[in-house]
Amino acid sequence: MATVNAEARRRFIAQVRQNPNNHVLLERLPALKLPDAWLVAGCLFQTVWNLTSGRSPSAGIKDYDLFYFDASDLSAQAEAAVAARVLACCRDLGVTVEAKNQARVHTWYSDHFGFAYPALVDSRAGIDRFLVPCTCVGLSLNTAQSEPALYAPYGLLDLYRGVLRPNPLCDHRPLFRAKAGSYRQRWNWLRVVED
Repeated sequence: MATVNAEARRRFIAQVRQNPNNHVLLERLPALKLPDAWLVAGCLFQTVWNLTSGRSPSAGIKDYDLFYFDASDLSAQAEAAVAARVLACCRDLGVTVEAKNQARVHTWYSDHFGFAYPALVDSRAGIDRFLVPCTCVGLSLNTAQSEPALYAPYGLLDLYRGVLRPNPLCDHRPLFRAKAGSYRQRWNWLRVVED
């Protein structure tokens, strides 16, 4: 796991919070009382890429993802009930907020994407497995914290350099190429590097 120094951490969190939806979601995260809850992925790194490109922080961000981990009930119905709670809490934002139980991803991933996926042990294990390492980022906040905790297992350097590489932990190459191509259409300064 890469280390993120304090200055890079502060810069990333400050930029992410420039997106007002991220700011509000982080503030509301403790009230949702979701186990092992994290604001993750696109709403974070896309905010940074938007700012780097001189765009509005929230430009083109189609949804905001919350990960949580609850192994006590792996049913789709339980996840839907959590999603309804999150929707009720965030309806006023006018954006799509999706809550996904990382404890159940292995039950549907292969049917949906065509690749095997192991059972995870916590939400961070789900963040570890995003297709593009520089997008493996998450922020968590609980009532005991004044600042969000950052989880960036591959660091932030490639995110800021715009380097898109396949994730060796989840090397689903056709999915990676589709994802990288989609990112490059929106931020043409990004570079794809396949070893």
